[in-house]
Amino acid sequence: MLDKAKTLKGYTLHSRDGEIGKVKEFYFDDQHWTVRYLVADTGSWLTGRQVLISPYALLAVSKEEQHISIDLTKKQIEESPSLDSDKPVSQQYEEVYYAYYGYPMYWYGPMMWGPYPYIPHDPAQWKTLSIQAEKAWDHHLRSTHDVTGHHIQAADGVVGHVDDFIIDDETWAIRYLVIDTRNFWPGKKVLVSPRWIERVSWDERKVFVNVLCAAIKESPEYTEESLITREYETRLHGHYNRQGYWGAEPAAKKHSH
Repeated sequence: MLDKAKTLKGYTLHSRDGEIGKVKEFYFDDQHWTVRYLVADTGSWLTGRQVLISPYALLAVSKEEQHISIDLTKKQIEESPSLDSDKPVSQQYEEVYYAYYGYPMYWYGPMMWGPYPYIPHDPAQWKTLSIQAEKAWDHHLRSTHDVTGHHIQAADGVVGHVDDFIIDDETWAIRYLVIDTRNFWPGKKVLVSPRWIERVSWDERKVFVNVLCAAIKESPEYTEESLITREYETRLHGHYNRQGYWGAEPAAKKHSH
C-alpha cells in the first residue's frame, strides 16, 4: 500500500505491550531511497533522545485506526542504544543499533534490503543473510523533514519543490516525491520517481531530474485525494517512457525529452 509521509506522521505506534508515541518523521538512504528508520515522538516517556524504529520491527499499518503495530516491547525500546535528539545518525550508531536488535545490516548486499528486495521478517533468515553478506556500500541517511522544500531542477529550469513522499509500506521504499509546482502552475502537484533523479545536491537543496519543464507540467496531475492506482502509475510512467518499478513495460504513450 502507498502512503504519504505526511499522512503517516501522527499515527500512533503500538508496541507489544502498549502505545509508545506517534510517528514524527522518517530517515531514508539516498542510494535506494528506502526508509531505514521511523522516528518516534514518545512525548515525556524517553525525553532528550531520538527513538528509532527499523522497518524490520513494523508489522502493519492501519489506515482506519491510524496506527502502526510494532513487534517490540517497551522494555526493548527503552534499553535500545541511546541517541541524543540533536545528533545525526552515524554509521557507528547504526552498527550498534542493528547488533542490539540482531537485524541484518541493510547496507550489505546490492538490493534494497541487502541480498533481498524485500524485508525478510523471518529471524531464521537473518543468520543466512549475515553469512551471505557482500561488500557494504557507503550509505547516508536523510530526513524526510529536512528534504521537504528542496527545489526540483529540471533540465531547463526549476519547476517546484518537494512537498511530500509516497512510501510503500510493504518494502518501505520511497516510490515517489510529491512535487508542488504552485509557483509555476498554480494548484498543480505531480509525482516524480526517485529512479528518475539524476543527482541530489544536498548543499544547494536541489534535486536534479533529467527531464524538461514541459514534460513535468504535462504529466498526470496528483491531488491530495488521489488514490495512486496501478492504472495511474502506468499512465505516469508511460508519460515519461520509463519502466515501472513493478516490472511492467512502459505504457504505449511516448513522450520525448
